[in-house]
Parts: sequence; structure tokens; C-alpha cells
Amino acid sequence: MTQLSVNINKIATLRNARGGDVPNLLQFAKDIEIFGAQGITVHPRPDERHIRYQDVLDLKTVLTTEFNIEGNPVKKFIDLVLKIQPEQVTLVPDAENAITSNAGWDTIAHKDFLQEVITEFKRNKIRTSIFVDPNTEMVKNAHATGADRIELYTEEYAKRYALGDKNAVEIYADCARIATEMGLGVNAGHDLSLENIRYFKEQVPELLEVSIGHALITEALYLGLESTIKKYLKLLK
Repeated sequence: MTQLSVNINKIATLRNARGGDVPNLLQFAKDIEIFGAQGITVHPRPDERHIRYQDVLDLKTVLTTEFNIEGNPVKKFIDLVLKIQPEQVTLVPDAENAITSNAGWDTIAHKDFLQEVITEFKRNKIRTSIFVDPNTEMVKNAHATGADRIELYTEEYAKRYALGDKNAVEIYADCARIATEMGLGVNAGHDLSLENIRYFKEQVPELLEVSIGHALITEALYLGLESTIKKYLKLLK
């Protein structure tokens, strides 16, 4: 079964919009675990516009499933990850002013930098994943960075699938096959939803984990959180 890690950034955004502690991020994360998700993902950004660095520290004390921390490996982020010691860190090359992640790493141009960062995380026994576009050359060169896994950036798949183009998944299937042959685990994330996740999972059998936030939280507004999570778990079997 492909593991489901729920990104709770949107819950922090809602809390921050009003101030105070409603909705309570820690209780929300614990409920997600109770409802069956196998992990929690957070993506703290330097401006702390949703997940705050203190949130990450607080979550570490209550989570019982996999903790996945995403972000651009600037010094502050690296220091946080080394302090928390999560099960997984996902390196994402987003600019400070990006609304959301919008590109994967150029694993050729940034090979040396990624190697340095990944070596430090692996020295601390933290599984490393790097966010990559569905590009076979980027996937092949991801192996040289020393990463344990890649996370395929699935926005393009989601856009084309919504237009009826099921062939959009083919490059992802190719990338996943190549990654697996090279010994890299395969994760995926960005705009995956109840509408498109089943087909993606069927066509990418190597898929180990998906990280889903915006779509899942939006769907939960209509279906309820527990029902939404259980629907995802069923589709990911």
C-alpha cells in the first residue's frame, strides 16, 4: 500500500488568519493519525506564513507516525531538521516569495550543494527525499546526490488529467521505473486529489508515499476529515 502523508500547512494558514489557536494544529494532526494516515507533512517557510518553526517543535512531541519536513535547505531549515530528527526530510527549491512549490531541483546544476546537505542529514540517520520535475535526466542525476528518495512534482499530471489527458502519467511512470532501478524510493505530491489519485497509483506501481495537503483539506470541507482520509486510504491500497 502507498503511504498517505497529510500536509497540514492549510490548517496553520486558517489558524493564523484569525490569530489564537483555532483550529488547534496539534489536535488536528493527532486526529489525522487516528483516522489512519501514515504520516504528517509540514513545510515551514522563512516568513512562517503558515507553519511556524515552533509548530514543528511542538508537533514532534505528539506525533506517532512518520514526520516529513519539507523545505528549502537554508541554514535555519537545516538547523531545525537536525534538531527535530524527523523520519524524513524533503528538500524543495522554492523561492521565499513562492505561493507554493512550483519546480523541482536541477539535480545537475545543484549536485554538489545537494550532496553536501544530504550527507549531513544522512549522517544523522534522517531519510532524505528531493523534489524533482518529471524529467528522466533529473531523476537519473538525483541518484548521484546520495538521496534516498525522490518526490515527483505532480502538478502537470493533475492539470492534464483534469482535461482528460490520461497520457500525462506516462512520464511519471518512466521516472518512477528509472528511479527504482537505480535504488531510489519514489514519493509524489502536488495537486493530487481524490479525482486523480487512483489512476496515478495504478500507473505508477513503485509509488511508496504521497504527500497531499491543499486538495485533501478542501475535500474535507465537504466530506469531513475522517471520511476524506479513509477515501484516500482506500484508493491507495
